[in-house]
Amino acid sequence: MGARAEAVTQTRERILAALFDLGADRMFPHISLEDVAAEAGVSVQTILRHFGTRAGLLETTMEYALARVAGEREAPVGDVDAAVRVIVDHYEQRGRTALLMLAQEDDPAVTDLTRRGRKLHRDWVTEVFAPFLGGGDGADGSAEDDGLVDLLVVATDVYTWKILRLDRRLSRARTEARMRRLVGALLATSDPKEPRS
Repeated sequence: MGARAEAVTQTRERILAALFDLGADRMFPHISLEDVAAEAGVSVQTILRHFGTRAGLLETTMEYALARVAGEREAPVGDVDAAVRVIVDHYEQRGRTALLMLAQEDDPAVTDLTRRGRKLHRDWVTEVFAPFLGGGDGADGSAEDDGLVDLLVVATDVYTWKILRLDRRLSRARTEARMRRLVGALLATSDPKEPRS
């Protein structure tokens, strides 16, 4: 019984990973269940048994993708250098995929993912830079904190990485240095009693 349950879980994970990987460089409307089945080494019927419909597969894959992305972006709270390094590492691995998702956000299947991705990024900024925000936990809701969070979101956003890394063709190291400089300049304007990096 345990081995069978483990096999079912592994098959489900393979299917989710297959759609996640295919979505890295193809638009979702162009990925068929047959494509996912071939990538995962299963039949279309197996996919339907696990997820019911293509929409069910997409929804579950969104949860899977957000959990993977959140794990890849873990950074120590209050460590500016580490935070910028982690976010640039993440964009080096997944930045082009994020841009592809954003290009598809008019597709109802992708709209929710991009909305949730933006929330995930804002929550990451609020958590990682919490010591620099007004009350020390970033949760006081003041307009000043909200404005600083907005600016930190922009300074660490995938589009900022794109402008520096892809459009300007800067090296990874120079991209990281410029993003760190942006973050540092913003944090220098925060409450002087708060720690700075």
